[in-house]
Amino acid sequence: MRETTTLDGNALAGVLDAVFGEDMTTALGTCGACGASGEVARLVVYTRAPGAVARCSACSAVLMVFVTVREVTCVDLRGLAALERAT
Repeated sequence: MRETTTLDGNALAGVLDAVFGEDMTTALGTCGACGASGEVARLVVYTRAPGAVARCSACSAVLMVFVTVREVTCVDLRGLAALERAT
């Protein structure tokens, strides 16, 4: 049995900076499934795939998916109800 290793949302700092042009680990994300909100840095991140998957720490719904293919980063944020920069 293979053990799954999770990281926190800080593991996405580089790709978030590349996509949004700024540090988004302190941004507030709201889960579209359960409504929980918190800093992106607190999300549960899985990187043992052909990309990175960020899940809600409250309900485990998929919130963000990042996959880079041939120097193009594909982004899926459809699990988020909102993503707001920290003030």
